[in-house]
Amino acid sequence: MRGADAPQLTDEDEVDAGPFDPGRITMRFRDSNQAFVAMPWDQPLAKWSGPDLEFVDLPVGASRHTVRFAVVDGSIVALKELPLDVGQKEYDVMRELEARGAPSVKACGLVTREGDSSSIVLTRYLARSFQFRRLFMRLPEGESRYRDQLLDAMTGLLVELHRMGLFWGDCSLANTLLMRDGQRLQAYLVDGETSEIHEQLSDGQREADLEIAIENVAGDLADMAVLNGRSMDEMDDDFEAARSLRDRYDRLWDVLHKDVTVHPDKRHRVDRRLRAINELGYVVDEVILEPGEDGTGDLRLRVAVAGRDYHSRRLRQLTGIEAGEGQSVILLNDVTAWAGMGWAGEWDAKEGDTGRVLMRHDGARWMLEIFEPVVGQLVEAMGDDIDHVQAYCDLLEVRWLLSEQAGHDVGNQVALRSMAKAETPAGSAAQMVAAETPSEPRRLGWHRP
Repeated sequence: MRGADAPQLTDEDEVDAGPFDPGRITMRFRDSNQAFVAMPWDQPLAKWSGPDLEFVDLPVGASRHTVRFAVVDGSIVALKELPLDVGQKEYDVMRELEARGAPSVKACGLVTREGDSSSIVLTRYLARSFQFRRLFMRLPEGESRYRDQLLDAMTGLLVELHRMGLFWGDCSLANTLLMRDGQRLQAYLVDGETSEIHEQLSDGQREADLEIAIENVAGDLADMAVLNGRSMDEMDDDFEAARSLRDRYDRLWDVLHKDVTVHPDKRHRVDRRLRAINELGYVVDEVILEPGEDGTGDLRLRVAVAGRDYHSRRLRQLTGIEAGEGQSVILLNDVTAWAGMGWAGEWDAKEGDTGRVLMRHDGARWMLEIFEPVVGQLVEAMGDDIDHVQAYCDLLEVRWLLSEQAGHDVGNQVALRSMAKAETPAGSAAQMVAAETPSEPRRLGWHRP
């Protein structure tokens, strides 16, 4: 919407507001963008209007503060008005999270006004993201697979933030944005008002934050159930799902941090542990083997875990494609399957290996012969605003499911028609595209999540 369509104040607001005195205004911008400087920072955010301002109407969850989305040089910036000290704290937290590589939105500016002790925090809108309500209100009832994906995404986000020293303080679905990542969901922190950064969290801090998360997620799922017309008596499954966050969290945390005892004759357990960590997408930074304390000769295995981009690094090395972890797993499997068709007689005999090591020329040929032609077909069938990598992942899944139903390989064209008509098989990750209502400006290339 244009500036003239800014949110309207009620009569009571108009009477009580009185003259506005911004006092001393301090602006901090991370981008040298003249458009930021020219914005009317001396006015309350709700009253911003004018021909030089362009806003887009994006759905947001319940918020105590004014939130608006402005188009600045072809990209969307979220602006949130907060008390001065809260805004300063959130901006600092977001900057530190970015420095630590956390899955969160990126802060790009802070404006403070001493007159009314207020601030406006600017963050880059996460393109192709969506809130859980927008998606899950439109998915079929009883599809627990999607809810499990949501809870796994929340678990992964909370573990990742805790590993980086963040005490969230208000972990909830409402304070999270989701992005599709292959057949998974990836969650991002979007609200850091209550967060605190530490060098390392204690077990007590992690436990307290997890309790808050369970309570908030239970409330979020209950709200969604009510919107779907269900009674409180029908919500036991939702509350149990929220409580499952604890088991999900503990399992993931233990895989990443629990010490393991290794007998000298069973050092293959070291490789098994490293593979388990890699399969979750994490990069092993250091392996530490030291004598146990019981005098038996056993070794204690400790692993230092780095970022969660194991598969995306490998895919980038092979093909140059930038993709999420879930997408990268799917694409690497596709490259391996395609290249393996020409590897007859060349398989490595090592136990557990699936074939010879992929080389860069394998990735280059796959890009040229498979990925790029199929992406061209996807664009022709679905429009040029699609996410190429995610659409390719969806095509692989849809084609496989349709082939299973038909008893033979149906080919790309049948799968493409299914996706173009939003008639993908039940339970497929691609159904999340059909369920999502477009809300982002098509001209910005952000139509689909």
